[in-house]
Amino acid sequence: MQLAELARLLNARLEGRPETEITGVSGIEEAQANHVTFVANPKYAPLAKTTRAAAVLVPEDFPAIAAATLRTANPYLAFARAIEIFYQPPVYAPGVHPTAVIHPTATLGNNCHVGAYVVIEANVAIGDDAVLLPHVVIYPNVGVGNRFFAHAHAVVREGCQLGDDVILQNGAIVGADGFGFAKDEEGRWYKIPQSGPVVIEDRVEVQANACIDRASVGETRIAAGAKIDNLVQVGHGSTVGESTLLCAQVGLAGSTHVGRNAILAGQAGVAGHCSIGDGAILTAQTGAANDVAAGKTVSGTPAIDNRLWLRCVAAYNRLPEMVKMFRRMNSEGE
Repeated sequence: MQLAELARLLNARLEGRPETEITGVSGIEEAQANHVTFVANPKYAPLAKTTRAAAVLVPEDFPAIAAATLRTANPYLAFARAIEIFYQPPVYAPGVHPTAVIHPTATLGNNCHVGAYVVIEANVAIGDDAVLLPHVVIYPNVGVGNRFFAHAHAVVREGCQLGDDVILQNGAIVGADGFGFAKDEEGRWYKIPQSGPVVIEDRVEVQANACIDRASVGETRIAAGAKIDNLVQVGHGSTVGESTLLCAQVGLAGSTHVGRNAILAGQAGVAGHCSIGDGAILTAQTGAANDVAAGKTVSGTPAIDNRLWLRCVAAYNRLPEMVKMFRRMNSEGE
């Protein structure tokens, strides 16, 4: 593809030779001649001067470099679209594999692909253009919208409801029992039935081996556009707001409420019955035991304002020096 055509498809402003042939997409350090790459993080800006790429996607105000530039307001998004142009994922033809087991009361929409050893149980309704890859299991009374994509070994438990354009990566579990137990008179743990379904709205992606637990009563809800990374745990009765990101190994205890456009970075954890406000950010490994206000950025365990946490970390690094100073002052005072 010529660079001019790529610029047109990405709605980017080209500075460079329009006839340059582009054959692929790469990271800025790995890029070869005839590749396009991008700079979105200022940390990598110096590499744009030395990259072997034929062209670089850059912000509008990026300085001129030897390589051709494709200037756009959002280079990272443009890079994602460039990958879509050059990478063609597998295509799954409509049809049902002979080893699949589909209950007579289940219904499938048009153009669905059902792979080997898939199990679809009673009273399931799945919309058009679904792809269910090998060993996916859909329990009874599940409703799924259009363009569902379930990778191998994903499971949707009984009664759960999924909207349009939902993606479940390998091993994702939607609707497993919540972790609910009450002690009986003899001190043994009595299992609390987990009767409430998980509701997943449109355009949600749940990545590999993440678990979204069903509720004891009521529901667990993931709102439209939320993205849930690998190995995330969403506890029973929790809600996750629109376009919120839960990054790798995040854990939400039961009845946690997370607002819209929040970001919980890797290994952040939230205690049960807490509320995380709209647009809040929990940095990596934050432990929130209390509510976090909308728009706040917090860090550490227990979670505190990020700026205060940075000062605390700086002071912590100086503790050995401060201890030596304190001992020296004590010895001189004697």
